[in-house]
Amino acid sequence: MIVGITKNSNLEEIIKSCQRFEEQGQEKLYHLFSKTLFGICLRYGRDYNEAEDMLQEAFIKIFRKIDKYDFSGSFPAWLSRLVSNNCIDMLRKKSNLYTITEEKAYAIPSSMLSAMDKLNEENLLEIIQALPIGYRTVFNMYVIEGYSHKEIADRLEINEGTSKSQLNRARNLLQKKILELQNEVHSKKMNG
Repeated sequence: MIVGITKNSNLEEIIKSCQRFEEQGQEKLYHLFSKTLFGICLRYGRDYNEAEDMLQEAFIKIFRKIDKYDFSGSFPAWLSRLVSNNCIDMLRKKSNLYTITEEKAYAIPSSMLSAMDKLNEENLLEIIQALPIGYRTVFNMYVIEGYSHKEIADRLEINEGTSKSQLNRARNLLQKKILELQNEVHSKKMNG
């Protein structure tokens, strides 16, 4: 539950206001959920700017579809799924998600390596963002969003084997990058 909002009263009124296309309700909804939903966008986007674009597009879609929300399930879960699906749709429109190889992986900025004292959530997010788009998308959908390989395959229009392969490659690349970062930090501590 979001702090300051009781489950049944204020949030329900905000949702109903949005369903009536009232700007005040839309602003309240945005302020309540934008930070949380931006986190989802950051996991799918390759950088901050792309994640901002994804969030903006997601809120447009939320406000268009909010009249379909029937109060029967968790509203934050409904929002998260909608935002996740929107991010996937945007990525699918931009590129071919399942033909990316490790050679096309983005390099992790050296500024991150030199400034890092220990691996934390922010560093892990940057490593995930540096994954090739196909790996990153499947990793997010499977590990973070909880999709099955069948659901991923259906959603991305790939086969289940491709989904499993992309996840395995993402995990291997993540492990490799994490070890490199840990070694870099250890080396800097020993030499500095």
